[in-house]
Amino acid sequence: MSRCREIERGIITTYRKTIWSRFVRAVKEYALISEGDRVAACISGGKDSMLLAKCLQELCRHGPVPFGLEFLVMDPGYNRENRALIEENAALLELPLHIFETQIFDAVTAVDKNPCYLCARMRRGHLYEEAKKLGCNKIALGHHFDDAIETILLGIFYGGQMQGMPPKLKSSSHPGMQLIRPLYYVHEEDIVRWKERNGLRFLRCACKFTENCAVREEDSKRQEMKRLIASMKKTNPNADISIFRSAYNVHVDTLIEYDSKGKRHPFLERFAEE
Repeated sequence: MSRCREIERGIITTYRKTIWSRFVRAVKEYALISEGDRVAACISGGKDSMLLAKCLQELCRHGPVPFGLEFLVMDPGYNRENRALIEENAALLELPLHIFETQIFDAVTAVDKNPCYLCARMRRGHLYEEAKKLGCNKIALGHHFDDAIETILLGIFYGGQMQGMPPKLKSSSHPGMQLIRPLYYVHEEDIVRWKERNGLRFLRCACKFTENCAVREEDSKRQEMKRLIASMKKTNPNADISIFRSAYNVHVDTLIEYDSKGKRHPFLERFAEE
């Protein structure tokens, strides 16, 4: 059995409960993929997007719903070694890549305020555009369970707001396109276990801002949230589950003010209407 076949088999056997079943559950529960869809699995070169690509490939081959699939890689200005690592991993995992190039890293190098936010926005826009050229109507990103709960906490502690990371979104700038997150129920620790068990090495971050430094500011804040959650789990093992479920149990009538579809709903205004 080839190395690729062993890795594929492991996803649906060794990691059936922790990865495959949770992946399939999210796809079904949130109707992420419908018959006739053409999905662009967006690969950054990290562990999450590579695992997502393999899960989607397996689902496309053997799932009950027929859909098309592309493996999309945007090179925003990677150095030669990082680009080569992505291509080597794709060859090992038998992922036929469609690679296109942009100059996003150069464009945001001179930006002092929130370069990572600008980079992320620009990258997503280019992914939508290239996916549309390939006939795709959806792009799939590798965000997982931990990304979702960390986003909730980051919004509270650093944004002064309560917001989540939904499993799918309609693009506001690219009509007819959607973003889906099929790893929504998969925990990062299980992705790490899958990577390490198979002896795989992926990119952590290939951004020019991190080539000469240990970590981005955004990453440092996420690491802070990871440490906070890990600390909470020492006394409450289900702390992460509770944070995740809080996004399902929002009682808006108890909030001072909330925004829905761009309209503000202040407390006193709602109180007067009762």
